[in-house]
Amino acid sequence: MKISPGIEAIGTALWFSKEKTLVINDLHIGYEESLHLKGVLVPKMQLELIKEKMKEILQKVKPDKIVINGDLKHEFGKVLRQEWREVMHFLEFLLASVKEVMIIKGNHDPIIKPIADKKGIIVINEYKIGNTLVVHGDELVETKAKRIVIGHEHPAITIREGSKWERYKCFLKGKWKGKELIAVPSFNPLLEGTDVLKEELLSPFLKDISDFEIYVVGEKEVLPFGKLKNIDQ
Repeated sequence: MKISPGIEAIGTALWFSKEKTLVINDLHIGYEESLHLKGVLVPKMQLELIKEKMKEILQKVKPDKIVINGDLKHEFGKVLRQEWREVMHFLEFLLASVKEVMIIKGNHDPIIKPIADKKGIIVINEYKIGNTLVVHGDELVETKAKRIVIGHEHPAITIREGSKWERYKCFLKGKWKGKELIAVPSFNPLLEGTDVLKEELLSPFLKDISDFEIYVVGEKEVLPFGKLKNIDQ
């Protein structure tokens, strides 16, 4: 689904066709281990699901570069043993498929650099793709770029039909200080996300989003749903 000139939503990733760059965010690898430490037992399937999603995307596009836009890992101030192994494994998986991987530091990534250094991957605070600035989205920035892409929010919407309801990840596209703003959903299939129709939003970029357009991530394709204010709640 074309979401902006030269930019396509593929699954929960954003594809910049001219630059052959794929942007993903909010993988939160280590989420399962964090739950286990709290006594919540869930099947250890997160990493394999993430890899399967990436394989599906790589069958559709052939990026030269993958930009991980923040929150690659889940734990804030430490690296859990399983988390370290799984992050390393995933980075090796990506590097076997593309020429370059870059990590934009998210609020869950204060100590991501030692992991990235092991694989020769640079960690940065933002990245420019043409006229687009990619930042995690947990803090506001000043930029002359015409477009800003953020993660952090994990946007989703709940769609109801009669007594049935289901939550879907979604992209948001609107305006922030005259610039086009695109919010990208979490790449982790286990994280449902924030229902933007009724839950409090996290990113300071997303205050009044009533005029934002929604693109819902379905099983096989991304679908335009119109403006948020026109969706029945």
